[in-house]
Amino acid sequence: MTPRRFASVDALRGLTVAAMLLVNDPGDWGHVYAPLLHSEWHGCTPTDLVFPFFLFIVGVSIALGIAPQVETGADRRGLRSAVLLRAARIVGLGLLLHLLAWWWLDKEHYRPWGVLQRIGLCFGFAGLVAIHLRERAQWALLFALLAGYGALLAWGGSYAPWENLASRVDTALLGALNYQYDPTTGRGHDPEGLLSTLPAIATALLGLRAGDWLRRGQWQRLCGAGFFALAAGALWSLWLPFNKNLWTPSYVLWTGGWAMLTLAAFHFLIDRRGWPALGRSFGVNAIAAYAGSALMVYAFAAWGWWEPIYRIGFAGWMTPRFGPYLPSLAFALAFVAFWWLVVRWMDKRSWYVKI
Repeated sequence: MTPRRFASVDALRGLTVAAMLLVNDPGDWGHVYAPLLHSEWHGCTPTDLVFPFFLFIVGVSIALGIAPQVETGADRRGLRSAVLLRAARIVGLGLLLHLLAWWWLDKEHYRPWGVLQRIGLCFGFAGLVAIHLRERAQWALLFALLAGYGALLAWGGSYAPWENLASRVDTALLGALNYQYDPTTGRGHDPEGLLSTLPAIATALLGLRAGDWLRRGQWQRLCGAGFFALAAGALWSLWLPFNKNLWTPSYVLWTGGWAMLTLAAFHFLIDRRGWPALGRSFGVNAIAAYAGSALMVYAFAAWGWWEPIYRIGFAGWMTPRFGPYLPSLAFALAFVAFWWLVVRWMDKRSWYVKI
């Protein structure tokens, strides 16, 4: 059985990857419009939606690709091996990219955790859940992850930067290898650390359930669940605020609710009404766009090209006319446009990078 492919999912994945590139690559980090920055700690900006949207789509893709094979009696051992192998490759790619960043840019600091590492772990876990657990057990596990992680954070005694349980676990495990590390206090923190990966898995499981509704044509249920998740997340945030760094349970539900409603809208407009699947080229070559753009950034920074390109091509003539923020955004948009041309060219030739 060939799994059905939804153009809406490719489009949503692609626009999410494009948003990743946009918020990760401004011309000048000192001049970025507020909606394109992450919250400093508590809160949820539009930028804070990007990564959970991608993890949500990981779950949706598992529901569309792996779950139908389970239902038709495919060999579970073979599926399990394929899931674990792909998860390991995604994690390995993340480690390799960080190795190159360490080699080219910062030979005193190697960061083991990262975005691809978290994606790989979430994909592997959600894939195994899709293979071995039925719907009711999947929901039970999702709620257990949220409730258990919320209880762990409360037991840790603080939600403050550096002092919360997730940061303390990351400090104990990796010390100075964390994304942030204060040598004077010996405290570290990583927004993609180990403990906060537990609720990130819950985000992927939300996508898994949403993808099941999508392939069964239960569009209304997808919409209703989205509104319910938004309300539940907003209510939970009164006690435990939205926080991307800690990936709090309220943040899981809030971002998951928006992801469900966005998926429902894309499905209605693209799959049902025939609107063009904008972003598809990014969506079918997400790994090529993300990894390739990271390599480009590392190379430009290592070779000293980034600053002169930005100064000559953007800031030098735009800043006197428009101020410093617009050229920084224009550079990020140009960066996204360049990679859109790359993946569009690849798509026209049916070249797809998969790991």
